[in-house]
Amino acid sequence: MRALPPGARAYILCAVLAAAACVIPALTDSGTPWTTVLLLAVLYLGCELVKVCPLLGGRVPEGIGSFFPVVLAAVLLLPPSAAALVALPGGLAGTAGRRPAGVRRVWHGAQQATAAWVAGRTYGLLHGPATLGGGPSTGSGAPAGPADFPFALLPATAAAVVFCLVLTVLDGGILAAAERRPAATAWRGLLSSSLAPHCVHGLAGLMMAVMWRSPYGPPAALLVLLPMYISCWVFAQYHRERAAHQATIRALVQAVDIKDRYTRGHSERVGQASTMIARELGMTEDRLETVRIAGILHDVGKLGVPTRLLRKDGPLTPQERRIIELHPEYGHEMVRGIGFLGEARSAILHHHERVDGSGYPYGLTGEQIPVLARVVAVADAFDAMTSTRSYSRARPVPVALAELERCAGAQFDPSMVRALVDAIGRTGWHPVVTSDEDLQVIPAGAAAGTPGPVPGPGPVPVPVPGPGPRPSALPGMPEQGSRAAAPAPPGRVPAVPGPAGSSGPDADAGGAGG
Repeated sequence: MRALPPGARAYILCAVLAAAACVIPALTDSGTPWTTVLLLAVLYLGCELVKVCPLLGGRVPEGIGSFFPVVLAAVLLLPPSAAALVALPGGLAGTAGRRPAGVRRVWHGAQQATAAWVAGRTYGLLHGPATLGGGPSTGSGAPAGPADFPFALLPATAAAVVFCLVLTVLDGGILAAAERRPAATAWRGLLSSSLAPHCVHGLAGLMMAVMWRSPYGPPAALLVLLPMYISCWVFAQYHRERAAHQATIRALVQAVDIKDRYTRGHSERVGQASTMIARELGMTEDRLETVRIAGILHDVGKLGVPTRLLRKDGPLTPQERRIIELHPEYGHEMVRGIGFLGEARSAILHHHERVDGSGYPYGLTGEQIPVLARVVAVADAFDAMTSTRSYSRARPVPVALAELERCAGAQFDPSMVRALVDAIGRTGWHPVVTSDEDLQVIPAGAAAGTPGPVPGPGPVPVPVPGPGPRPSALPGMPEQGSRAAAPAPPGRVPAVPGPAGSSGPDADAGGAGG
């Protein structure tokens, strides 16, 4: 607890007291159906402990709510206080993740108990027990009448939504208290990532409750958990595979950044700008991720370029430039065996092609150039112009956009340039950087003559993609400010403005190419 801010400690204490207020009535009420409570509590506890079963190949990713159907079935079958009591053991036994583990487990238990109580109250107010076929179960397994479908769906869905909302509100509050996040950002993305999974869990909980009330009793209800267990296992494999993909990309980018110190953070910024262009063009979410990866890995071929050329402060000779211009082909060869990159490989190979045919490596023209390569070409040149390099000072964003517009139709695809101009005009240019850089914020209306990026207040975390997982409660303290990249020597300008004698912007002009 000492590692947490006082506000977070007070917040957790309030959550524990609220959970106690929810659970105590069940402990003092002589009418509590203890048989059902104990069966469901033990079942939920066992479902949480099975997450470390060897059959799953290791731990399930934390917080995915794999067995919330058991809790939601308790919400439908039991009074609110008894449902809150069912949620406690599983919440206390759940995976803790980071330290302090004990505090995290107490938090999870209190959070789930409170959410179950509120969901149970909502279910009762909507007369859900009547649609389920009578009053609360006595635990005998005897039928209480047929369920009233489809009317039983509405209160059950409402209970699942309320359960999700309470968890989301509490999660956002602990993020704001423990990490001192602004209230406007603490809850961002929490509800959208968890609402659909909780609705699915609510339907599974309804099926489990109906089977529990059927003539077949609790043993039949256990059958509902089998498909949920399988889906949990599949989801865990998906997350492991995705984490492996992200680790592969991160390792390649870090290798390029270490080799070419003047372009540190360039890959992530190109990925971000590429995503802005693709979103403006209306590409699907799957393709947005592909173009982001293409932007991040576009310069991976520089691992095959001699370091002395990448770090050269002066102008490149024609022979040195020809060596630099091999990096798209090097990059394509490096990643051609990585199956998940898909269309991103063609963008890595062709991002230095020009629509007039004067680019490299193959001199493609117009529509011959893959769409993602045309997107990355604009994003690459934009970041090269707005970043300080060993051979040039950063240009203000409006100047860089004007230069892109000037070269549209000859060097760049005009539709890609227009998409970037529109996106930055609407939202500004706020690059997300890695943990070893300072945040750089370049407003869209930066005045001409502004000397490059403006350092911001601190690092911005890159969200980990994935459908449905809840964030780990009780996150760690905010990270300390990180070091900034070393400034480049002032006054350098590219001696060779671009390949084939072009006067347009080029990310690899001058010494250390971008």
